Amino acid sequence: MRVSVSWLREYVDLPADLPAGDLERALVDLGIEVESVVDLRQSVTGPLVVGEVLEIEELTGFKKPIRFCRVDVGAANGTGEPQEIVCGARNFAPGDRVVVILPGGVLPGDFHIGARKTYGRNSNGMICSAKELGLGDDHSGILVLPEHIPAKPGDDARPLVGLDDVVVELEITPDRGYALSLRGLARELAHALDVGFQDPGLRSAPGATAEPAYPVEVRDTVGCDRYAARMVRGVDPAAATPDWMARRLAVAGVRSISLPVDITNYVMLCLGQPMHAFDADRISGPLVVRRAEPGEKLTTLDGVNRTLTAEDMVICDDTGPISLAAVMGGETSEVVPTTTNVLFEAAHWDPAMVGRTARRHKLFSEAAKRWERGVDPALPLVALEFAVQLLTTHGGGTAGAEILDIDHVRPRTPVILPVDLPSRRVGVAYRPERVVELLEHVGCTVTRGSDRLGEDPGEAGVTAGGAEVLSVTPPTWRPDLTDPADLVEEVVRLDGYDRVPSVLPTAPPGRGLTWQQQRRRSVARSLAERGYVEVLAHPFVATELADQLGLPADDPRRPAVRVANPLSEEEPLLRTTLLGPLLGILKRNVGRGQRDVAIYEIGVVFHPRPGAGAPPTMGVDRRPTDEEFARADAVVPDQPRHVAVALTGELDPAGWWGAGRPAGWADAVEAGRAVLAAAGIPAGRVTVRAAERAPWHPGRCAELLVDGSTVGYAGELHPNVLATLELPRRTSAMELNLDALPAAPMVTGPGISTFPPALIDVALVVDESVPAAEVERALVEGAGALLEDVRLFDVYASAQLGAGRRSLAYKLTFRAPDRTLTVEEAVAARDAAVARAAERFGATLRGA
Repeated sequence: MRVSVSWLREYVDLPADLPAGDLERALVDLGIEVESVVDLRQSVTGPLVVGEVLEIEELTGFKKPIRFCRVDVGAANGTGEPQEIVCGARNFAPGDRVVVILPGGVLPGDFHIGARKTYGRNSNGMICSAKELGLGDDHSGILVLPEHIPAKPGDDARPLVGLDDVVVELEITPDRGYALSLRGLARELAHALDVGFQDPGLRSAPGATAEPAYPVEVRDTVGCDRYAARMVRGVDPAAATPDWMARRLAVAGVRSISLPVDITNYVMLCLGQPMHAFDADRISGPLVVRRAEPGEKLTTLDGVNRTLTAEDMVICDDTGPISLAAVMGGETSEVVPTTTNVLFEAAHWDPAMVGRTARRHKLFSEAAKRWERGVDPALPLVALEFAVQLLTTHGGGTAGAEILDIDHVRPRTPVILPVDLPSRRVGVAYRPERVVELLEHVGCTVTRGSDRLGEDPGEAGVTAGGAEVLSVTPPTWRPDLTDPADLVEEVVRLDGYDRVPSVLPTAPPGRGLTWQQQRRRSVARSLAERGYVEVLAHPFVATELADQLGLPADDPRRPAVRVANPLSEEEPLLRTTLLGPLLGILKRNVGRGQRDVAIYEIGVVFHPRPGAGAPPTMGVDRRPTDEEFARADAVVPDQPRHVAVALTGELDPAGWWGAGRPAGWADAVEAGRAVLAAAGIPAGRVTVRAAERAPWHPGRCAELLVDGSTVGYAGELHPNVLATLELPRRTSAMELNLDALPAAPMVTGPGISTFPPALIDVALVVDESVPAAEVERALVEGAGALLEDVRLFDVYASAQLGAGRRSLAYKLTFRAPDRTLTVEEAVAARDAAVARAAERFGATLRGA
């Protein structure tokens, strides 16, 4: 939000000599983030003066219209002679007063102005537009001063166009909707600087009349608990927005549209109450405020034809929906250049409804931004009176005596606050009088009394012991104050965060990381050491992801939990596999030019519990019972923790040393082995075998088992999946369920023999369908205790071996703990290993 300090001064008595730094510090101390403080007086340097156009000569022979102007700038140029300036704008005529920057001046963006020859004429300076001065985005023409402004040629133009002001840009947090207005900011600054405050929300406003301003029916008083309206007839359609109002809107980043619309935006910025202006002559019949029918259509002011849902609220006439309530008006009832009768609307809408509608339709308007943060329900009549006065003053017309006000707003419920709770929670001694003072400054109504915990523990909610309690009724403009903790936060904030001491708490005794935490760290470290980069993906996925991954209809990963209020309607489901979001990140990196990518993620997946039903309703007046906890846990989705990797491109880069090695399915399998090893699972308990499972290639997919139970899959992804997701060929992936792994056994130190090893290589010919891991297992079983290590180092196939046959070459290391092995002992152990492989798989020694 951007706001000018001069506008703030109308409601808060800021010191005339207040430095910009002190203003920024005061806002930061209040918990309001300051993006920037810009002194507009320093944004344009050098001579910026009023000029009166004396003569205009149209230059021809160029691709665009060019005008050679002689402008009276008084004595500002040092000679008093008319200034010669070349200009391309055409929205001014002789006699108009314009804003001129003379040679030596500098415009925003470090744009230096000098004297130069252009289009065959000398140009000494520039006639400025609002955009060139940094006052807005309008670059369609130069800035012509209104006739009523008392200024003569040569006068400083800065005060006339608003360049003598200071602009503050703020980032308002979602819980402080009241600060999205001059009213809210002025109230905060009044406390921080201990100065006077004039509340624009307290201006007098007439109440509802027996005859409504326009017939309106509100059918959903939950979505709209207050709806007010007033009519102004006979407005001059040619009336322009006052210059001062247009400048303030421009500073706030709001484009000027028309007088009635600009007034609604001006009131919204001032009070924080969004409004809407209807052309009363374009409305057919009474207005109805209701929920939309599924499939109803509405063309909003941005020209988009939108399909509505039952959660949206709309304002309808006899023709159907004419406005998407609280978000954006419709084209059929908007104010147009010929509008003479204006119907102003000021209402109060349900914040949750507005937030969902805005996200669903991707319409994050300034009104919706305020509604979902909370708006004061006491403002509609005040806002209407303010808008009506502005319109009748600057646009003529007559305000109707009829006032509509349908009010179903519920009164605020008092919050019971033990007076010593801020001190107990924060560690700063706040006197009871100080607590009351600060809460009253917020706008709360505070009643002091004895401890009511015994008579009404549910309402008190926070034990006070023997201390005094306060009954605090929050003001209507602070819907975020609902609990004692909220009031404690306000006390701390207004008293000053700097008073809260920075004291590190004493760490409680513990046993360090749990074995599950140690396992996750070991797995992450192992993958990182192998060149994988950790990523953190959002757990939300699209409804079509299961089809994109080619999951069968009966795959347990297809059912997914739908988020009730998703961040994006395109991704409303919680992931059942890490691969979807992980492959999305891989695709994004490849699209940014990263050809070689190896990434991993450790995170939870979500599996719904069919037929679990709804969770029990648990109050806050007591601790839930174990049975209630168990029933609630039974509804929560199962959330096992998985680890997944995805890789594409070259695993070993090419260079002057030779060709690179592309990543493949075997690397994904090896990543799975590395995870199991880092998790402390002995290699002897791990089995890797061929399998078929989506989304992997059926011929290049491996199943990872521990003690015979499946824990994950790895391999190359299916070509159809790669084509659908637009991923490179041969992209591979691995996913493993960490929670399915058993606890690591107790590790004993290995015995180290000082005697030399016996190294023997064997090459066994087997059917190509026999897994190498099974052959290795057979060798280990047959060799006995003398075998220290076995490693596959070559796979070979040729016509000489026969069709469907391949050779697997292993390095066998034999060693005895107490002696040097003889040749006969080593050969006997080798022969026993080969015999076991021959017995189990029909293996033969190659070349035998």
